[in-house]
Amino acid sequence: MTDRKTLGLKETSDTAPALNKKGRGWKISEKRLDELHDRAREMKRFASPANKALAERFAKANLGRYTFKRFAVVGSAIVDFNCHNLGMAIMIDEEDQDETLAKRRDKSLEAVGIRVMRIKATDILENIDPVLQRITAGMRMRIEDKRKARSENSQSRPSGPSNGNEAE
Repeated sequence: MTDRKTLGLKETSDTAPALNKKGRGWKISEKRLDELHDRAREMKRFASPANKALAERFAKANLGRYTFKRFAVVGSAIVDFNCHNLGMAIMIDEEDQDETLAKRRDKSLEAVGIRVMRIKATDILENIDPVLQRITAGMRMRIEDKRKARSENSQSRPSGPSNGNEAE
């Protein structure tokens, strides 16, 4: 009989290292990030009727390259819907929600360039068509904002190689 080898694990400290892997550039510990993803899966399993209704409409819509992911983890927050290409998040305001926490989360997301759109759950359940029009208008505004930022960025960069003989 041969001796079995066991895998030895190093002791880990309580402080997490700065993470800059793809999709994990927010410097959040692996443990915290895993907890957020577990919580997002749980939220998806037990979604509210408003969330299910909006998700169903997004699934049927042809939005091209702009797709909304349900219960996405963005930084240290879980948003109801996230469009990564647009840098846009949609949050559904439920009646039993903590407003102070929601405003703080919105402010932190907007600080890193993610536009947050808040929609009341009752609006989605009672009359979803105006809500969809509002989301579409928000998407168009965000597309235009991105287009302007790209053009400003390309205009601010010098065009062509610089030889140092520029006229003043």
